[in-house]
Amino acid sequence: MEKLVIAGSASLQKEIGMLIEKLKEDYIIIDSPRTISKEKFLEIYPERHKEFFENIKNTDVLLLFNNDKNGIEGYIGAESFAELCFGVALNLVYGKNIKLFIYKIPSKEVNSYNEIELWLKLGWINVWDPKK
Repeated sequence: MEKLVIAGSASLQKEIGMLIEKLKEDYIIIDSPRTISKEKFLEIYPERHKEFFENIKNTDVLLLFNNDKNGIEGYIGAESFAELCFGVALNLVYGKNIKLFIYKIPSKEVNSYNEIELWLKLGWINVWDPKK
């Protein structure tokens, strides 16, 4: 089975949990967004962030779960976009062969919309198709 990392907003825990339930039969899910308590955020975040990027480096598939958020369809925040950028860079610069997916096409309101559109045209990323 392929290893899978799910990127996206940690505030979507319910939706991410449902996605994991759907995917766990077909993938080894090695990481996904997790919430960190506000009280320990500055203490825990740096190591958690590093661990997440290490797991992207070691995965077969990176799925950016860009579900709707804040009234924006296909929302992609800055951190999630950075995680996708890291996957693209690993493939382009270091010859990795990570399959990169976004869950859905984002609306034009998303700051990274133009880059996402370009990367789709270049074939660097694809839209998730759960049937494949």
